[in-house]
Order: sequence, then C-alpha cells, then structure tokens
Amino acid sequence: MAEYAPKWRQQLGLALPESRPGCIWVHACSVGEVASVAPLIRALQQRGHPVHLSVVTATGHVHARRLLDGVSVSYLPWDLPGAAGRMIDRLQPALLLLTETEFWPGMLGACRRRGMPVIGINTRISDRSFPGYRRTAPLWRRWLAPVSLFLAQSQTDAERLVAIGVSPERVRVAGNLKYAVSVPQVDSGALRRRADASGSRPILVVASTHDDEEARILDMLPAWLKRRPDLLPVIVPRHPQRFDAVASLIRQRGYRAGRWSQADGDASPDILLIDAMGVLGGLYSIADLVVIGGSLADIGGHNPLEAAVCGRGVVTGPHVQNFRAIMQDMQRHGAAIVAASDAELEQAVARLLEHPDELRRLHGHAAAFMSERGRVLPRILEAIDAWLPESAGR
Repeated sequence: MAEYAPKWRQQLGLALPESRPGCIWVHACSVGEVASVAPLIRALQQRGHPVHLSVVTATGHVHARRLLDGVSVSYLPWDLPGAAGRMIDRLQPALLLLTETEFWPGMLGACRRRGMPVIGINTRISDRSFPGYRRTAPLWRRWLAPVSLFLAQSQTDAERLVAIGVSPERVRVAGNLKYAVSVPQVDSGALRRRADASGSRPILVVASTHDDEEARILDMLPAWLKRRPDLLPVIVPRHPQRFDAVASLIRQRGYRAGRWSQADGDASPDILLIDAMGVLGGLYSIADLVVIGGSLADIGGHNPLEAAVCGRGVVTGPHVQNFRAIMQDMQRHGAAIVAASDAELEQAVARLLEHPDELRRLHGHAAAFMSERGRVLPRILEAIDAWLPESAGR
C-alpha cells in the first residue's frame, strides 16, 4: 500500500494511495494541523464519508496513523507538474479540504482542471507570512481561484485573504478548529471516588509535567498546604518512563505517594501520582484547580482547552509559546492565569485556594469561553454541506 511506501516515492508521485472513489480528501501539513482537523474528520466519518488524509511531514504522518482510525494516510506529492494530477486520478476524491495555509498552486490547478471543488478550512495567514502574500497578490489571486470557499479562523485572516485577491463572497469566518474539543465521556463520580476516597479533599491537578517541574511544584506545595491542609495534589507526568523517578522524588521530599496503578495502595496519600496514560482528560472534570505543565520549564506548554472544555480555568508558567494565541485569548476572557515566574505561580495558586470566589470566576469564564467557541465544528460542517457527496449517512 502507498501509505507504507518510502516517503520520497510518495512525494514524487511514484507510489500513489489506494483508490477511494468519492472520498473526502483532507490535506494537513504536520502534527498541529492533523490534531486540529481530527474532530472534523471524525464527524465526516460519522456521516458515512470515507476520508483520505495527506500530510507533508513524517511526524504528521505518524501522528495521523496513531490518532485516526479508518482513514488512509499518504504524503502529499511535491508540487511538480503532473504529480498532483496523478494522485487525484488514482484517489478519485469528491472534494478537497485544504487546512490553514497549505496553498499549493500545482495541486489547486490540477483540481481546477478536473472540476473538483476545493474548500479552505481553518484558514489563517500569519503576521510573518502576510507581507509576502500581499507583495505577490496578483499571483495568489490566480492560484487561489479554484477554491470555492475559505473558512477563516478569524476576521483578521478573512481580511488578509481579501487583501491578496480572494473575492469577499468566497470568505467566511468560522473560527479555529482547535477549539473543537469534546468533553471526556467518563463517570466523574467514580473517578472522584478513586482519586479521593474521602470525597472531600480539594483536588489540584498538575498536568503533563516534565523533568524538573515536579521538584519545583513540590517546592511550592508547603505554601499551598498552609492555605488548604487537606489539599490533594494530583501529579500527571507527561512521559511514562518518568513515573518511577517522580514517585521516588515525592518520597524523598517526605510525602506519602499514592499511585493510580495501585488500587490497593494508600487510601489517603499526601500526593497522588498518575502513573497511567489516557487518564488526564477525565481528571480535568473532577479538578478543583488546574496547573498546566510544560510551562514552568521552557517546553512551550500543553493544550489548555482540554481543561477549559470541562469548565476549568488554568494556571501556567511563562512558557506557553506552543499555545500562545489560545492562551492570550483565554487570558483576555479571564479563563487563564499565566505566571511570569515560579514565585508568581505559587502566589496565584495560593490566592485561588484562599479565595474560592475568585476560583469560581476563573472556571466560569473558562466555561463561557468554550461555549462561545464550541460551535466551530457545526459551523464548518454546515458551510461545507453543499459540497459533500451523497453518503450512507445522508
């Protein structure tokens, strides 16, 4: 099968994907775009549409195969004469959904010559790339002509599309697909009882921690316990190979560590260590307070929306560059606190523990924030409906 063929053979159009007549072809560049478009792909599958996903990077390919079931995956051929056309003729898709700024003139020209509709989804034009697009606007006006509709992430992105020559009637603002996060389907009551047998301790989830971050959190813990002596810190290391090391660190600091994997362990530990994968999403639904890791160390942070969709505002360290735009948006809406230092993070958590009314406002703002943005997936599905082929689910 083509998806197992060497990358270079697929990029040259020498190894082509299996034919999937009438499928929806989705193109996403790499890991971030694949993750963003995954909810839309699943929604299309639920409606009975077969989906083929093309990517550019090896990491995107691996992530797509791990994340999505029932989706064929291949590398996008290089934008050489004839390569995209050969792929289209073999795949036989009914529609191309083009994510973000994956504007490939050769591919778009091949779609136009075959009368295949193209829709831009989650389209954005960054501050950095916009001047270049504007300087070459006459070219982009022609190259983007085959795109029937652009669904822009923001009003700014929509205005930039128009500025480079896309007619306004072909542009709509739909929002950012990154906000299409689902509430985890878990039994919150059972999860709460397993985490805290007493059912009464306030739970502080410290999510997706990296090396050195647990030690720094433990340095802050005495200040938090001074405010709430019954606090239950729940530490969730990002990487499973670090579970034992974190457990040892907790014991070295003089705390009793409970481990999620040991159901018959300490029923009332000082700290609960989550030494299992796939648990974090559910824990957000029972958390009283959330600190997002990967942000104290210079990692870039992790996705705060998984907590926000559960109605939980977040506290982070300063390093949130992986989700900068989202974090800035959450901050503007009072749904996140980004601390500039460990001392500031310690003070922010202590203040929230001491002032539950402030904590309730943080969570309320997070719930409202996600409610306002949560309709991005239905908006996109509604916008593209006229171009979708008939399927078993329609």
